[in-house]
Amino acid sequence: MLKGTVTGSVWATRRLEAIPRGAFLEVQGDDGSRLIAFDVLGSGLGERVLVASGSVASGWFGPDHPPIDALIIGSLDEPAEAPSGEPVQDKS
Repeated sequence: MLKGTVTGSVWATRRLEAIPRGAFLEVQGDDGSRLIAFDVLGSGLGERVLVASGSVASGWFGPDHPPIDALIIGSLDEPAEAPSGEPVQDKS
């Protein structure tokens, strides 16, 4: 699992029917990595999240196992911090 911050939405006008309702979000990990995670919680821009990856992510959906390898499983109750240690300001 990794902790990260939602940095944007990924829009897909077409997608596989096997993918359940939800949104694809871009997440920047605390280690600087970026990934696309599937979200069923309704996470928003700038929100701190916990992401599960691999078979655990698709396994959450039951025996169908949709082609999802990163899933937002929680909203963290902590603000993101800039390298200076100051809280990150929401740019919306």
